[in-house]
Amino acid sequence: MQFLKALFWFLILGVIAAFAVTNWHPVEIQLWSGLVADVNLPFLILVAFLFGLIPMLLLYHTVRWRYRQRITMLERTLEDMRAVHATPPPAQPADAPAAPPLVLS
Repeated sequence: MQFLKALFWFLILGVIAAFAVTNWHPVEIQLWSGLVADVNLPFLILVAFLFGLIPMLLLYHTVRWRYRQRITMLERTLEDMRAVHATPPPAQPADAPAAPPLVLS
């Protein structure tokens, strides 16, 4: 299985490298005040990809951290509740009068 994962990643990297080599053309980007930036197309695509990926990655890790914190708090609460219910009720002394039985009418 590890071999198949490595083969998959090598194929993906090969496709990306072939795309970068065949599309290595400068692209002019018009900036403010008449400035023009010459950027290679693969670099521009990489920057656009990262511009979309990084905010979603930050959101994913934030939500995951919040859920882990919540699960930890709920597990602690559950352990506290189990500890409260696990302790036996205090024993009554032998000379204490017993409670009268309930009579339902």
